Amino acid sequence: MMSALASDPTRTGNEADPMIRLRNVRKVYRTGGHEFVAVSDVTMDIAEGDMVSLVGPSGCGKSTLLRILAGLHDADDGEVRIGTSASTFTPGRDVGMVFQQALLLKWRTILENVILPAEILGLPNREAKERARDLLNMVGLQGFENKYPYELSGGMQQRASIARALVHDPKLILMDEPFGALDALTREKMNLEMLRIWQRSSKTIIFVTHSIQEAVFLGSRCAVLTAGPARMADYFDIVLPLPRTLEVKTTEQFGTYTKRIYHLLGMD
Repeated sequence: MMSALASDPTRTGNEADPMIRLRNVRKVYRTGGHEFVAVSDVTMDIAEGDMVSLVGPSGCGKSTLLRILAGLHDADDGEVRIGTSASTFTPGRDVGMVFQQALLLKWRTILENVILPAEILGLPNREAKERARDLLNMVGLQGFENKYPYELSGGMQQRASIARALVHDPKLILMDEPFGALDALTREKMNLEMLRIWQRSSKTIIFVTHSIQEAVFLGSRCAVLTAGPARMADYFDIVLPLPRTLEVKTTEQFGTYTKRIYHLLGMD
């Protein structure tokens, strides 16, 4: 595993006590007398406040790794530790999830969709609505609180789903190809929006993508997984200026990072 931890003074969090610690994580699915190794030997530390891009080919176990981190699946081998010595972690309460489709309930308004996790967790309704309105403002949906999902574009629906993932103030946000269904121009805009939201919220985010450029543009760190079963090919810091604009994609440094990933995935 390669890392540039010690050399980057801009890193956030306490590397001696990371928020997420994975060591030699392995997951095997068994069905019909057969075994399928979905994840094999994944090791990484994630500091509080990081935006980690998780990139790799289809079927390499990226989504399985997210489900393990969400507490939906147990690892078969290895160590999974979430939380620090100063902060406990409860999967149902401390995780927000964003999927490829926004998955908004069509019979609920945007505001009602955003407060849904707070309702499920039994959080006070008034405070939840206030936070939901603040989050909708943050993601650029002020004035759309009483609209229904069909009245919003795909990109706007995904903004609402990001607000929903944040409404119960989780410590960790897991995002599984959230912009994969969007057209190219909307996806570029959502990348910029995602960086702005991350910087404003200071949340720890793990962002799964198939796009190498998206992984580099969004990540403060990047984990590269090989074709299934997922192994850690590399895990490195992305040292690009913040706030980032689309112009950074034209820089030599950006190109160096993308070439590194192409090489790791055997695409050069």
